[in-house]
Amino acid sequence: MPNLVDIRDLHFGYGDRLILSGLTMEFPRGKVIAIMGGSGSGKTTVLRLIGGQLRAQSGSVTVEGQEVSSLSLDGLYRMRRRMGMLFQHGALFTDLSVFDNVAFPLRENTSLPEVMIRDLVLLKLHAVGLSNAASLKPAEISGGMARRVALARAVALDPQLIMYDEPFAGLDPISMGVIANLIRKLNDALGSTTILVSHDVHESFMIADYVYFLSKGCIVAHGTPAQMMASDDPYVKQFVHAEADGPVPFHYPGRSITEQLGVSGRS
Repeated sequence: MPNLVDIRDLHFGYGDRLILSGLTMEFPRGKVIAIMGGSGSGKTTVLRLIGGQLRAQSGSVTVEGQEVSSLSLDGLYRMRRRMGMLFQHGALFTDLSVFDNVAFPLRENTSLPEVMIRDLVLLKLHAVGLSNAASLKPAEISGGMARRVALARAVALDPQLIMYDEPFAGLDPISMGVIANLIRKLNDALGSTTILVSHDVHESFMIADYVYFLSKGCIVAHGTPAQMMASDDPYVKQFVHAEADGPVPFHYPGRSITEQLGVSGRS
């Protein structure tokens, strides 16, 4: 069976600043694929290229065999209707209730009667344990609950592809575990493909079928979570085991603090 998403020899940058270089990635149907790496490694940019928000300078991004960059605006919108997206920090509509946040994609993209939308929304909220919070506003629920509402909204249309951008950021350990289990269970129940962007090793490895590690816009390692845990690759070891010393420097490159302070020129 062909992959749902394929990326081949992809290059992308802003002006002279290269963000992604030579990426080749495969996202099989029905699998949870994690894209991991430090901040600024290009993880979220990959999601934006798949969703058509950005276009690559060279290489290809295909979804269901369609080259994303060649789609018309109408074609892009049709493709996005088969995608679900959980944004960083949830990105709920603050003036809408929990119910109306989850109903939003159904009202925008279908002509279903309101009574059917009501049943579908309550079923999605039940799946994330929040059907009894339907009338509340985002400001009236916790951060972990808001992330679960955003998850229910992301799967409201039963998408073939679900993308998660840092779904565990800012959550307590209990909420992290709940969200991770929901991501896996929803993927399996819907038979969808999940792309998970994260730097949280434990939660990602617990649910992912395959992992890509990015550093400076390049793939430095890839394999199953078990293979990554046992890897001797210096970057993978540093990242997985949270080691201070390794190929990823703590300090932003440039002059040393001694040079900046002008210590060497003082008597």
